[in-house]
Amino acid sequence: MTSDTDYAYLRKLVLSESSNQIDPSRNKLFDTRLAPIAMMAGVSNLEDLVGVLKREQPTHLHRAVAEAMTINETSFFRDVKPFEAIRKTILPRLIDLRSQTKILRIWSAASSSGQEAYSLAMMLCEHFPVLAEWDVRIIGTDLSHEMTHYAQLARYRRIEVNRGLPARMLVKYFTRVDDEWELKPHVRSMCQFLHANLCADLPVLPTFDLVLLRNVLLYFPRQERAAVLKKIHRRLDPQGFLVLGSAEQAEDSTDLFRVEFAEGSYFYRSAAER
Repeated sequence: MTSDTDYAYLRKLVLSESSNQIDPSRNKLFDTRLAPIAMMAGVSNLEDLVGVLKREQPTHLHRAVAEAMTINETSFFRDVKPFEAIRKTILPRLIDLRSQTKILRIWSAASSSGQEAYSLAMMLCEHFPVLAEWDVRIIGTDLSHEMTHYAQLARYRRIEVNRGLPARMLVKYFTRVDDEWELKPHVRSMCQFLHANLCADLPVLPTFDLVLLRNVLLYFPRQERAAVLKKIHRRLDPQGFLVLGSAEQAEDSTDLFRVEFAEGSYFYRSAAER
């Protein structure tokens, strides 16, 4: 039987590997999510897995534990109001700002299985046909190698396309393949997915016009939240936009960002941009 000491060790391991702060009330998640990791390590239960992690310090298993405990909750067009603000306020302003270069870069940070990035791509196709002639790239990054691979495949189960995706967009932008739905090539080609830990050194990334960092910061300790926001600020164009989750704020970063409101939602701009 897994002891409180074992759970405490696992929480500490996940925090050190990914800055994901897991509350003790969620200890039982370890039991279900780490069962495949235990099998990978050649043991039959969580208690023995902790023993392996402590004795042998296997880097690949430490990383696998952290990835397994990442919250991969997502859906197409998750939360209506932020997408309305992007469609009605942010994108028209960006199109005006970038009308000369015709280059647009968007970052879906913590992209999970890709629905957020692909929702943005479909929105651009659906509402902004002018962008068909632009150089548009949407980059999704996530801590989990499994999730970035899944996102790149762009093939979703019925339960996934039934969450948040209007039926007309399913028919217009997906092709049915057996019991799954695959995004059409022109949508897939707009998106690229990379492995990245927001709390560690990031891969080489461009400067972005729009960054979505939604429902991520709330899992980080306060110090890590401030550090991540500094990294985001460095990668955000001075005229760019940052969208956080509805329950998140850029606290302790008022020297970097200022808040604006639109369409019943809010977003952030660089504090230096007026």
